[in-house]
Amino acid sequence: MDAFFASVEQRDFPELRGKPVAVGGNKERGVVAAASYEARKFGVYSAMPSVVAARKCPDLIFVKHRFDVYRAVSQQIREIFYEYTNLVEPLSLDEAFLDVTENKLAIESATKIAKEIKAKIKAATRLTASAGISVNKFLAKVASDIHKPDGCTLIPPENVAAFIDQLPIKKFFGIGAKTAEKMNAYGIHSGKDLKAFPKVELIRRFGKMGSYYYDIANGIDDRPVKPFRERKSYSTERTFDQDLQTMDEVKQKIVELASMVSKGTGKKNIKGKTVFIKIRFNDFITYTRQRTLHKITNEKTIIENTAIDLLTEFTTQFKPVRLLGVGLSNLDEKDQNQISLNL
Repeated sequence: MDAFFASVEQRDFPELRGKPVAVGGNKERGVVAAASYEARKFGVYSAMPSVVAARKCPDLIFVKHRFDVYRAVSQQIREIFYEYTNLVEPLSLDEAFLDVTENKLAIESATKIAKEIKAKIKAATRLTASAGISVNKFLAKVASDIHKPDGCTLIPPENVAAFIDQLPIKKFFGIGAKTAEKMNAYGIHSGKDLKAFPKVELIRRFGKMGSYYYDIANGIDDRPVKPFRERKSYSTERTFDQDLQTMDEVKQKIVELASMVSKGTGKKNIKGKTVFIKIRFNDFITYTRQRTLHKITNEKTIIENTAIDLLTEFTTQFKPVRLLGVGLSNLDEKDQNQISLNL
C-alpha cells in the first residue's frame, strides 16, 4: 500500500488531502509511524523522530494513529488477495507477498493479476497500492518500490541480470543504510559491483549475511511464500508525550502494559515462557531485559510482577523515561502470525 496509514487518514478526513501529514508523534516528541507523499517531499519518513520531521517540514500536520481502522482496511485488502491465491504471506498491515503461479482463477499473466488486485483495492478502499512482479521475493519487493505511488512494475526473467546490475546498493531489499555505507567503502555501489565479489569474500567481510548478498546479486532467492509465519513474540509498547519522572510512574505504566499483553495473548490463545521489558530513557539510550520462567504463561499477575522485577536493575541509574514496552517471547501458540502493537 502507498503511504498506508497516512493515506487512510487523508481518505477519511478530506481537510488533510494534499497536505503534508505524519501519523504518530507530535512537534515536541515521538516517532513518525507514516508520512504522506506530500511530507516525503520534505524528507519526512517513517521511523524519523517527530522533532526532526517538524524541523524539515514546518507545516507538517501530526495526527494520532488509528490502528483499529488500519487493521480493518488491511483485512479488506487481504480478502481480495485470497480471491486469487491462498499463498499470501503478510509482512505487515500494508504489505504482503503473493505466489500466483497456480492461482484460483487460472489467469496466466501475473501482471494481469496484479492490475486486477490494484483496481479492486482502489474500488473497495479508495486507496492506491503498488505492485512488483518477478520470479522471486527479492525482485518482487524491489520492483514494488520503483514506481510508487500507484505503480505496477514487472521484472521478467530475461531482464533480471541487467536490472540487478544497474540497481543502486541502497535500493537492495535486505541491505540497510549502515551496510550500504560499509559496501560503498569497499567500492560496492551497484549490483554489478556486488556481483564481482566471490561468495567467500562477501562472507569474510559481512559474516553469514555475505551468502545472502551473493545470492541476491545474482538474482537467487529460493524462499517460498509462506502463508503462516512463526510468531517470535507478542509485545506492546508506548512512547509517552511527557517523560515519566519517577520509578513509581514507570511501575504504574508497566502494570497497564502487562495487562494489555495478558489480554491480547489470552484472546489469541498464546502463552510464553519469557517475559521481557524495553525501556528508553530521555537520552534515547534503550535497554531490554528478559527473564525465562519455569512454565509458559499469559497470566497478568505473573507478567506484571516479572516485568516490575526486571526494572529493579535501573533503580540506581534512573533517568526520565520516554518509552516502555512489555512482552512475551519463547511462545507456545496455535495462531502462527507475528504481531507487535505500537501505542
